[in-house]
Amino acid sequence: MIRRLDTGEVIVQRVEECDTFWKRGRGLMFHRSLGKEEALFFVEKRESILGTSIHMLFVFFPIAVIWLDAQKRVVDKKLARPFRLYYAPQRPAQYFLEGHPSLLERVQIGDQLDWDNS
Repeated sequence: MIRRLDTGEVIVQRVEECDTFWKRGRGLMFHRSLGKEEALFFVEKRESILGTSIHMLFVFFPIAVIWLDAQKRVVDKKLARPFRLYYAPQRPAQYFLEGHPSLLERVQIGDQLDWDNS
């Protein structure tokens, strides 16, 4: 579960951490869609623009991408469209979420998020 730190509001209920080479490499490629309460969660070892960039090859639906810095503060957000080659945050990020496009309405740049590590 991912929530806003200031209000406690749940942003995403079901989160799958992409913590293996296979999961990170595959991401949402060849998936059918994501529900409003589902997201993939990626963690990098350090803040980076290039290391948190994504592609949308073989992703057949638009997604929200939310990038967070090491302090878990939202540094950028974008609507990523199918089959686009490159999306990257404007500022270095250490974490990012890929979720339903409605996620963009629930999160603002500057928000601080938190999550369960269980």
